[in-house]
Amino acid sequence: MPVRVVESSAPSQVSGASSGNTLPQACSLLTVGQTFSGTQNVSSLQNEKDEAWRVNVCIQGCDLDHGYLCGTMEALNVPMADTPVVTFWEGEIVDGKNYTFFTGKWEATPEDDIRHWTKFPSFSPLLSRVEADGGKTLDLSSYQYIFMRWKEQYFVNVGEDCGLTIAGFYYVCFSCSDGSISGFYYDPKSSPFQKLELKATNAGRSGFSFSTYEFQ
Repeated sequence: MPVRVVESSAPSQVSGASSGNTLPQACSLLTVGQTFSGTQNVSSLQNEKDEAWRVNVCIQGCDLDHGYLCGTMEALNVPMADTPVVTFWEGEIVDGKNYTFFTGKWEATPEDDIRHWTKFPSFSPLLSRVEADGGKTLDLSSYQYIFMRWKEQYFVNVGEDCGLTIAGFYYVCFSCSDGSISGFYYDPKSSPFQKLELKATNAGRSGFSFSTYEFQ
């Protein structure tokens, strides 16, 4: 979902070497076609009133072997938009093999990474190892949480002059137990720590689905 610019249980080897198989476990709720619904709080520091946009997410592709995920994000009640705003995003799954907890791009420093990851309670058991090497020696294959970064690539149904930005990216934590997703948006030019909260839905699996879009 584009963001308005404003001015202004532990893994099996937290303390041991990696076994070489660090890919996250397969999860039935992290598959192509799965949908999620929730909100993103976009309140700025200058605005004391909470403002949240309703958000729908649909997974379009998932390749755990290569740490890849992609999908669409639809923001509904965006004040400056006449219609829901849809973006296409690509995700990096933190697995110690393809991607670590250190972003290394998108203007994010290791300090930024730690500052955002530590906002997830499930990250606490991993902190010391991540500070040491980004988590390269962690075995996350049996962990009940999957950490990711989502980077929006382009607007699907509106132009870039819509008044919104997709310059930043999301730090994301996915719960394998209930399919819930929490995330924090990072962009130095936008309100900090905009929180994304989503829950898995049955849309598309019981007669309901989001709109379909043709990607070019």
